[in-house]
Amino acid sequence: MTKTINIHATQTNINELLSMVREGTEIIFTEGAIPVARLIPIMTLKPRQAGLHLGAIGTSEDFDEPLPETFWTGPA
Repeated sequence: MTKTINIHATQTNINELLSMVREGTEIIFTEGAIPVARLIPIMTLKPRQAGLHLGAIGTSEDFDEPLPETFWTGPA
């Protein structure tokens, strides 16, 4: 859920807004009709999980070999 609120109204309602954010509401602060900031609950950020795309990336046998000189200097 997203709620848009004028930034001038936040000074008196900050506790109410934080309560809404804790419940999962995203708050968009505006100045007039222009969005200036977004407040989101931290718990919505998910940690990365390894192994979700097994087999999607491959590594060649020579991946750790030095790169050719032309890589650094460009074609002659």
